Amino acid sequence: MEVANTDRNRSASGEAPDVTCLWRGPTTLGECPLWDDRLQRLFWIDSLEQRIWRDKAGGSQAQSWKLPTIVGSIGLCEDQRLIAGLADGFAFVDLSLPDAKIEWIGDPEPDLADTRLNDGKVDRQGRFWCGSMNRNFATANASLYRLDRDLTWDCVEDGITVSNGIAFSPDGRRMFFSNSRLDQSFQYDLDIQTGEISNRRDFVDTGAYDGRIDGATVDKDGNYWGALFQGGAVGCFSPDGQMLRKIQLPVSCPTMCSFGGPEMETLYVTSATFSMSDEEMAQEPEAGALFAVNGLGVTGIPESRFRVGTKAE
Repeated sequence: MEVANTDRNRSASGEAPDVTCLWRGPTTLGECPLWDDRLQRLFWIDSLEQRIWRDKAGGSQAQSWKLPTIVGSIGLCEDQRLIAGLADGFAFVDLSLPDAKIEWIGDPEPDLADTRLNDGKVDRQGRFWCGSMNRNFATANASLYRLDRDLTWDCVEDGITVSNGIAFSPDGRRMFFSNSRLDQSFQYDLDIQTGEISNRRDFVDTGAYDGRIDGATVDKDGNYWGALFQGGAVGCFSPDGQMLRKIQLPVSCPTMCSFGGPEMETLYVTSATFSMSDEEMAQEPEAGALFAVNGLGVTGIPESRFRVGTKAE
């Protein structure tokens, strides 16, 4: 595992961040830490174990719900449900009852048995963007979709192996995306009215660091924070793709990061164990855990919420 440059690891005040194991788990494939600023609760998922987890900011009351299928990603809704990209398609998930209630929306890839939905994020206008992945990481037959507020969807990119890294600039006019198995990272212009994307260009030089961008978020200054899977760190990148900081973690396979907590100053990071051998697991006792990183000196943006309505509100 590469050791991060000490200067890169510190905040502007010169203090090193505090990395804490918030919840031991372990998850097989932890993903999608999601802070609900209304409930003051943190959600995350164990994708392959088909569970959605929820806890307080300090990690003292973890509870989970079992779903009938793999969970690729989740987002907040205006009405307290979650919007989800499940293996079998888009759905609303209601956790107000002891057993999760699933309300199916539709499957964008009904004829592709070797793909499933994966990374997803709600944009600033309340649309849900979710990409699929090839289950065997072998074929570029996955796509990126935009689920609009009228519950119809459009395919906006294809030829993808594994969709990851979705995030939006603070003003909502730029979208970030990674085709992670091919180690590609892109930035797009986003029309906030129509939801159309254009002007795709390379974003992060993926050959300049260990690991590849998995799940990601942005801070209020527009910097992009990406979990570096198999790189043992979270990287902070400027809007033009230059690495500004690298926060080393005690695990090699972080999967996704997002800001949360009462002041939006904590970076939550999930991790995974599915690709690790028994020997590697023994060397990383906190593999698969959920981490909280404090003392970064930056704040995030409250998560946007999916809004049901007309397509072009």
